[in-house]
Amino acid sequence: MLFNTIDFAIFMPIIFLLYWFVFYKNIKTQNVFLVIASYFFYACWDWRFLGLIFLSSLVDYVVGLYLVKIDNKTKRKSLLLTSLIVNLGVLGFFKYYNFFLESFQEVFSLFGRSLESSTLHILLPVGISFYTFQTLSYTIDIYRKRLEPTSNVVSFFAFVSFFPQLVAGPIERASNLLPQFERKRHFNYAKSIDGLRLILLGLFKKMVIADNCALAVNEIFTYYPEYSGSTLFFGAFFFAFQIYGDFSGYSDIAIGSARLLGFDLMQNFNSPYLSRNLGEFWRRWHISLSTWFRDYVYIPLGGSQVSKTKWIRNIFIVFLLSGLWHGANWTFIIWGFIHALFFLPLIFKSSNAKFKDVADNNKLLPSIKTVFQIGSTFLVVLLAWVFFRAENITHAFLYLNGMFDMSLFSFPTVSRGLVLFLVVYMLFEWLQRDKKHLLEIDFIRSKPLRIAIYYCLVFIIFYFAGDTQPFIYFQF
Repeated sequence: MLFNTIDFAIFMPIIFLLYWFVFYKNIKTQNVFLVIASYFFYACWDWRFLGLIFLSSLVDYVVGLYLVKIDNKTKRKSLLLTSLIVNLGVLGFFKYYNFFLESFQEVFSLFGRSLESSTLHILLPVGISFYTFQTLSYTIDIYRKRLEPTSNVVSFFAFVSFFPQLVAGPIERASNLLPQFERKRHFNYAKSIDGLRLILLGLFKKMVIADNCALAVNEIFTYYPEYSGSTLFFGAFFFAFQIYGDFSGYSDIAIGSARLLGFDLMQNFNSPYLSRNLGEFWRRWHISLSTWFRDYVYIPLGGSQVSKTKWIRNIFIVFLLSGLWHGANWTFIIWGFIHALFFLPLIFKSSNAKFKDVADNNKLLPSIKTVFQIGSTFLVVLLAWVFFRAENITHAFLYLNGMFDMSLFSFPTVSRGLVLFLVVYMLFEWLQRDKKHLLEIDFIRSKPLRIAIYYCLVFIIFYFAGDTQPFIYFQF
């Protein structure tokens, strides 16, 4: 069930009305209702995979209960290992079985030997990477004694399957989301209005920005040999905004839908294309995933509190795993490698933690230095996106080879209107860079004017929406 379809437009109001007007008296009843609604939402994709999310939830619920009762280190490690094997085993089989098998076959062929084995026709369960990481964080935090397990099985199953963020995040931590299922929730008008604004913003990003960019991206990446280097550059430029509008749009709708039900999900995007270096970019892009890898991979490896050699090792491990998390294709691993490679200068200059403030705060226009920093960071991100979008490594290198020839300086054959629209959109992001989201416009005192802006966005969505495209991150 896509967020940008009539199905969800019917589903969400029904859930909202039943949740607040029928099941509002009892928190347990509300949670049972949310589990049923979430499993129905997931079943609309493919009911056969309901067993996987049930298994993941059951294993970690039971492991969590036993972890808190046992002090023996060996037994506690065995319980944690059980959770890791079950969750990562299921994820690895469905997502990476064919990838690793084909990679082994290719390695053997390099030595003149053939490895006879057949791949399987495996359908990837939607959202498996997201809910697997979410439920794993629960078990790991209990193992580290940073979280008390819940004995409420309904609350835990609701936490794992919560439909707004089930299939594409944000990847929530149990410490933030689980307690919200265990306390009484009261309807909050202001929170609901902000939720509606986020849903509106998300639909705008997805249907107007991402879907229109997708039309140009699909054409240029498919027929890249026929286009000039300048056009190929703008193909990558459009993809940068396609994936941003697509994924941040989903996150906005997810967070907004959760707020309608009285829940607060973590912010997942914070104007990432206004970042002044890659360190800041990864603090602003897919925040729930980058912080997950930081807390459960990077810091346990020693983070930056080790020798510079091991620090570099930790950076490469995190980025390569992040690339692999995105998909069973070498293009994603190369994408992660590029980010790690361009992260090295930040390590050598110890400036990876720089820029935690708002760029040129309280200034209308950016300084020349800020423009250069944002532009150079965006260029690195844009070039890496070519590997993310390409069908394979050969496709990516041929695309880049076509981009970097003398035709790069020719006039591109792209929609100037779309380019201008994206530039204007980024100007609005710049003006709203100190806000939580673009439609946080309470500083406009006139309520009729604010309402007029919302209706204007609705008109733009209906009038300028591109052909419906699937959400990119559903494949992960």
